[in-house]
Amino acid sequence: MKRLGNGRRLVLQSGILSLVSLPLLGRNMLSALPPTPDIISKPHGNYPSVSLDLVAEIVGVSHANLDRLKQLVDNRPELSKASWDWGFGDVESAIGAASHTGRADIASYLIQRGASPTIFTMAMLGKADAVKATIDAMPGIQQIAGPHDISLLQHAKTGMETGASNKDNGNRTIDYLLSLGDAVGKQHPAVAEADKKIYLGDYRYGSGEGEGFSVRLNMRGTLSLGRLGKFGGALLKTGHHSFTYNGAPSVHVIFTIADQIASAVTIIEPGFEMKATRVLS
Repeated sequence: MKRLGNGRRLVLQSGILSLVSLPLLGRNMLSALPPTPDIISKPHGNYPSVSLDLVAEIVGVSHANLDRLKQLVDNRPELSKASWDWGFGDVESAIGAASHTGRADIASYLIQRGASPTIFTMAMLGKADAVKATIDAMPGIQQIAGPHDISLLQHAKTGMETGASNKDNGNRTIDYLLSLGDAVGKQHPAVAEADKKIYLGDYRYGSGEGEGFSVRLNMRGTLSLGRLGKFGGALLKTGHHSFTYNGAPSVHVIFTIADQIASAVTIIEPGFEMKATRVLS
């Protein structure tokens, strides 16, 4: 690393960036470089792709934290298009996060930085004409759910609840979607509060670090399945002690019950099956 006269730093890493002759950059080119407050001496594991931790944080804060999002994206506008897989292919983009939480301010910022609005964004903003035009052009698209299996209609309702769309436009959008009869998304039976405790706990499929799952209640009080010790996606009930993972209809989560409590969980996805045994406390 060499400190330049104007106080900027340039990282020279063999195999990553090679500058044969530093003067060739020129004073004008150096002045155009963005500031680098944090110098990382070693690339992360999946370089030259963007750090997975950074992608996860961008999508995470796009749900509710505009200030932090700006810190991450202002100097890297390409990251406004970041997407994250929350599990089993439940992929969510940054603008998708803002759309289902009704954050018009975050969605607007992401669009300014280069993200593409979706029909879910339009529904959240109460853009009834744009939603109708899209569905007219692609009939049936209203049946497709967004991230986490959140329906197009629910995006419109959330926009109304948060004030992302004004009352007139929001009501027009909701009324139009209701008139279609199939924009509500797939409905799943609720799990009784008394029954949730049957499934809560940790399940292991191996003895190594992280080799297991945790079933917990998320912030909405819904059962969720995640990596061992972590929260994950919601479990949507499909039958007796059987569930699907939100946003991944091909994934089936089936609990084995013994003495009125789950003793194991089996996760079945196309071409793969994994059984994990409950960890007794």
